[in-house]
Amino acid sequence: MPRLAIHRLSMSHPGDLSALETLLAAGKLRAADIRAVIGKTEGNGGLNDFTRGFFTQSLMLLLSAHTGDPPDALAARVPCVLSGGTEGALSPHYLVFSAAEHAAPGQRGLAIGTAFSQPTPAREIGRESQVRAVAQAVRAAMAQAGIARTQDVALVQVKAPCAQAPDAAARSTDPRVLMALSRAAAAFGVGVALGDIAPDRATESAMLRDLTLFSNRASISSGIEVTANEVVVFGTAEGWAPGIAAGVAPMRDLLDLAGVQAALAAAPGEVLGVIAKGEPDRSGAIRGHRHTMLGDTDLDPQRHLRGALGAIVAAVAGDGRVFVSGGAEHQGPPGGGLVCVFARSP
Repeated sequence: MPRLAIHRLSMSHPGDLSALETLLAAGKLRAADIRAVIGKTEGNGGLNDFTRGFFTQSLMLLLSAHTGDPPDALAARVPCVLSGGTEGALSPHYLVFSAAEHAAPGQRGLAIGTAFSQPTPAREIGRESQVRAVAQAVRAAMAQAGIARTQDVALVQVKAPCAQAPDAAARSTDPRVLMALSRAAAAFGVGVALGDIAPDRATESAMLRDLTLFSNRASISSGIEVTANEVVVFGTAEGWAPGIAAGVAPMRDLLDLAGVQAALAAAPGEVLGVIAKGEPDRSGAIRGHRHTMLGDTDLDPQRHLRGALGAIVAAVAGDGRVFVSGGAEHQGPPGGGLVCVFARSP
């Protein structure tokens, strides 16, 4: 039976994979067992953030050297979900998820499944075809992991594509808007697959508008460094060794400290990794008081968000190596988001 393992590794620059290389060289981790990588790089998190592609390229070259598989083949089966921007207390790092066989039958534990959609051209980004593609990929990843019930899914992490130069056939010619639409469509796809959003409500007209539609189990990033929707599903399943838990809780707003604490309480033990999504409240206020994140002409709102949310989550977790990503459209309550904590059971 498989046993999930999680390694949280620091980096000194966006191409620094020395910590992973050390584990591989020492035989503490097999490159062939790596199922997915989720990480934070120190770029700006925008369209021109080269750090995500640089890290992905470096990772695939390293894995290729250890497996003998071509980098392109590895990139097509090992999701590498990266979010740029380590403002404030956040620290550049990456989580390596692996699964190796372990003799302990008849048990139930945290499982991981992955899947890729077909490449998504710019004209399909933010459209119902992307919603369907993501929903299909989520179901495929669940089947791969052996997760039989949607209620057993803890979190779905997606890296969704964007286009740097969309043409007139795209939903928007503004690549930043297209990036948001891609996150929205992917969140709808997750919500539909898990039963959190009714299929007939996951429409193009509802994207970025009807914020009552969301999933508390969807975490979406988008970028030009991927061409397909890369999906990673976590949930409990038969045949997986116990020992690691995933605690997930919604955040009703940016100041929802209780939400962060609830996620940590749901996964007691040694913290192995934290994933958080957040969004500047579009009303322009938090708990009745005005915020200026959306009107700052010097700093992008998401940089404000990552710095603030990162400090809150890192302070509770006691570690700056926290995956904090903005752009939480339809991912948790409007103006809020979600937190997922991976921990080794005590």
